[in-house]
Amino acid sequence: MHQFQLRRADDVDAAIKAASSARTAQQGADIRFLAGGTTLIDLMKLNVETPQQVIDINHLPLDKIEASDDGGLKIGATVRNADLAHDERVVRNYPVLSQALLSGASAQLRNMATTAGNLLQRTRCVYFRDEHMACNKRDPGSGCAAINGFNRTLAILGTSDQCIASNPSDMNVALMALDAVIHIRGAKGERDVPIADFFLLPGNTPSKETVMQPGDLITHVTLPAPLSGSRSLYLKLRDRVSYEFALTSAAVVMTVANGRIETAQFAMGGVGTRPWRNADAEKTLIGKAPDKEAFRAAADAFLKDAKPQSQNGFKVELAKRCLVHTLDAAAKLA
Repeated sequence: MHQFQLRRADDVDAAIKAASSARTAQQGADIRFLAGGTTLIDLMKLNVETPQQVIDINHLPLDKIEASDDGGLKIGATVRNADLAHDERVVRNYPVLSQALLSGASAQLRNMATTAGNLLQRTRCVYFRDEHMACNKRDPGSGCAAINGFNRTLAILGTSDQCIASNPSDMNVALMALDAVIHIRGAKGERDVPIADFFLLPGNTPSKETVMQPGDLITHVTLPAPLSGSRSLYLKLRDRVSYEFALTSAAVVMTVANGRIETAQFAMGGVGTRPWRNADAEKTLIGKAPDKEAFRAAADAFLKDAKPQSQNGFKVELAKRCLVHTLDAAAKLA
């Protein structure tokens, strides 16, 4: 592994000031923040990430889960995934988030991984993680070996001719369905970014994955107050039950009254270059009876723009079945 300088951040402002001199906050950043390290350290060992300076933020006061004034929840950036998954308020009011977290990684990794780290988790595309292969995300302009290579696990939504890498996170799918807001402090002040605006599509610049700028530090994430009577569920389909990334997954939050769907929010993982949500598909369910005919129509609308590659065409039907099953199971929850 290459040589780097490790620094400890004693307060948020000092961390931001130190990182604001970086050339970028995206791929190739020469300054990185370190919390759980479950992604960063792996990528540094592979020479995919080669920062010159790593700033340890574990001593910053960002590890609390607190109720917000509007009845929602405030989740600190360095809250460990295991703590968040088992928090009684999350289990009671946001079960889809708890289920998503518990379906990701191993217990040991969940004890280390953090909320902000999960938001910034990098793709598991094998070409991104191999410095000897062409990858526009890792090395802009080098090409995308995945398009004509091994792409079975990669994205079918939001792709471009520059990149088809999928977002690997389970937590982010649940946060997308829950309308989470990402709170960022940086050299230019504070800003609140809805999760729908946080992730960038690859387009012609796949190395730019989020709206993060040099010096930006995620301080916390907020969730809105849960809807009265809401039902939520997370389902993950993968090649093996233990410790595997999703081929497809679905996070559903809905309310049903008088035999009709009043609200429906759902997102999918494993199929998109970012956690994927489709407002038009959600609208097809409003006012409908919660039956499989309505759910299949919503799934068809959700996947209508899918562009499968040579090895992942099966994901279109698999994703539809995953979404239909999750919607149906959520609707039947008491």
